[in-house]
Amino acid sequence: MKKLFNILKEKLAPLSSKLQSLKSILPQKKPHSEKYYKRIAFLNKYSLIFHFLLACLLILAVETISRRDFVSAITFISNHTLAFLYNALIIFASLSLVYLTKYRTQMRILISGLWIFLGTVNGLILSNRVTPFSYTDLKCLPDLFAMQNTNYFTAEEATMVVSVVVAFFVILGLLFAKGPRYQGKRHTVLGPVSIAALILIGLPITTQAAQSSNILASYFANIAQGYSDYGFVYGFSTSVVGRGMDKPEDYSEETVDAINTLVDSASSPTTVSTGSEPNVICVLLESFCDPYEVNFLNMSEDPIPNFHNLEANYSTGYLTVPVVGAGTANTEFEVLTGMSMQYFGTGEYPYKTILKQTDCESIADDLSQIGYGTHVVHNNTATFYSRNNAFSMMGFDTFTSKECMNISQYTPNGNWPTDDVLVQETVKAMNATENQSDFVYTITVEGHGDYPTEKILENPDILVSGAADEASNNQWEYYVNMIHEVDDFIGDLITAVDRRGEDTIIVFFGDHLPTMGLTDADMKSGDIFKTKYITWNNMGLAKKDADLTAYQLLAHITDQAGIHEGTMFRYHQTQTASETYLSGLEDLQYDLLYGKRYTYGGEDRYPASDLVMDVEDVTVSSVRKNTSNNTLTVYGANFTKNTKIFVNGNKVPTTFLTSNLITTSLDNVQNGDTITVNILGSKSLLLRAGTGEVIYEDPDIVPETEDPTEIPETSATEMKNTETENSEMKSSETESSEMKNTETESSETGSSETTSKADSSAVTSEAASDSNN
Repeated sequence: MKKLFNILKEKLAPLSSKLQSLKSILPQKKPHSEKYYKRIAFLNKYSLIFHFLLACLLILAVETISRRDFVSAITFISNHTLAFLYNALIIFASLSLVYLTKYRTQMRILISGLWIFLGTVNGLILSNRVTPFSYTDLKCLPDLFAMQNTNYFTAEEATMVVSVVVAFFVILGLLFAKGPRYQGKRHTVLGPVSIAALILIGLPITTQAAQSSNILASYFANIAQGYSDYGFVYGFSTSVVGRGMDKPEDYSEETVDAINTLVDSASSPTTVSTGSEPNVICVLLESFCDPYEVNFLNMSEDPIPNFHNLEANYSTGYLTVPVVGAGTANTEFEVLTGMSMQYFGTGEYPYKTILKQTDCESIADDLSQIGYGTHVVHNNTATFYSRNNAFSMMGFDTFTSKECMNISQYTPNGNWPTDDVLVQETVKAMNATENQSDFVYTITVEGHGDYPTEKILENPDILVSGAADEASNNQWEYYVNMIHEVDDFIGDLITAVDRRGEDTIIVFFGDHLPTMGLTDADMKSGDIFKTKYITWNNMGLAKKDADLTAYQLLAHITDQAGIHEGTMFRYHQTQTASETYLSGLEDLQYDLLYGKRYTYGGEDRYPASDLVMDVEDVTVSSVRKNTSNNTLTVYGANFTKNTKIFVNGNKVPTTFLTSNLITTSLDNVQNGDTITVNILGSKSLLLRAGTGEVIYEDPDIVPETEDPTEIPETSATEMKNTETENSEMKSSETESSEMKNTETESSETGSSETTSKADSSAVTSEAASDSNN
């Protein structure tokens, strides 16, 4: 070994000599002066003070970026000085981590850069929506990256941010390699203990004291206002640590039993006759706002006459919702469960947190108990906000998403499907359950942003004026014309449902105001968290107007219909006038989601359903070879653009032609292969498995027989003239080109969660083996 080492040393000696020569001609690092070392010693001695000053400067920078205005940042510091200092304390606590390493300068830059980055993301998001950046947005990153029909970031903004981040880490890497290192004594025990005490004890105590003194708020009724009043750093931090629900102080089995006893004593039994319950349709109108509620807008004519007609003749009122400009899923959660978002942490989406693993009693569960079929219809993707999982956790029977529809009409900017397709899909869901009443939850998307600042409607039905500038007016004109079409959908749905001849109640509601930078002063209601709801029925129900919260809406509707079912809905029907209404609501909500479920006797009374995607089978019936264009045509029923051909269980590239025809290349199949079809969602998630299968028999291959000159009857039948097919294929391809699919895995796409808990094993390898369409 020693001999080998000597040989290597001799071989490398010339190289070592050259390196030494090169080093001698390079500029030599000058020794630091005594003044430099004194300055370093001074900074180290008072580093805690300088860290806090740095924290204050970082807060100023973050608030300036978040608010996109230096004056607004200074105003925040002036009007909320103690809140500003608390935000600085949070950053100071994070900067204290530098004392754990000898790379103190580099760690200071890294931590400071992280806060600046978060502030920049918040500023960019607030330039495109009202709701600020929160921790839960990180859980939606897969959805946001998949969103190609609405943008929280422009391409230029995204490029700029990525470029700056890359440059930052390159410079940081060089600093770690060549930068200074702390040479003084490090306290290996006292340092970590002190930092841990600051973060784990000092910050919580200070936070509680600040909240008790009203310097900070523990809950933001308006998350945008909360961030504005108390600072981005505090707001974002609360969204990280304040998730879920805190256990109410009075929560106990006795408390829950007392609440339920009150409800039982005040509640009436359901009075509708078994077998003749009215259908209930609940329609979420995306970003829907009555334009006449906006003080500064002027319209050439009434853009929503159907809405106003219903408002004049059926029960209606303002609806207080938990979000503005975004956050549809949280309004949806309140409406379907009767639970309030006010008891959750800042910026939380229960669909992405608690409902990921916990089932939740909803209107679907409650109406199922009295014989209802329960359905969801939504002309967008199944997985955004993890809806496919959430609707299973809430007990729905079926979910017809965009992947299960053939959508051909889109908004003028090509971003969103129009809502007219939802009329037939809602009726189809109801028709699927014979001899059964139905609850259908229909979610629209046509009113969704972004709203273009340039004028893209050359001859709009409704002319709009009154906005601050031309760009804003173009946005409002586009928006008003989109909800004008949504109003047509409202009229068409009522006509189609009434034609069925069954007793039906429909409630329409806006989930939040559009992302237009509206303020309370802009609205006739004086509150940007108020939308409207309207109703229709063919049962002669009396008009009973009432202003409601989103979590009271369906309790109010079912109460009018004589339906008194469900833990939360019966509570709202009987206890809204009680002095303990809100505290009891919190106790019940905690009990059902996070507690011991005393309400259910400790049981899991409403387990997740085996959610089925769509209400019609997608079937394969036959296949045919077409040599002229080298394709295999698959015939069947209920095909959509998301229906894919599988050969021996493996997905192959598929071309959609019509609801009865799809094709693939003949190169993908061989004689004897098994052909099936499935509907897939994002990331090849299996949404609905097709029924039936066909064994491909190539008509050009003559099977072996005793008489090789004899052609079997089966093969002779299959070897038909392809001219008829060629004509049919050309016709189908022409139709396909007219039905060009502008869809991508759209704004509301997300994670590849299972369709339901019971379906988790159904996300098969056959649906994930191919990244092709």
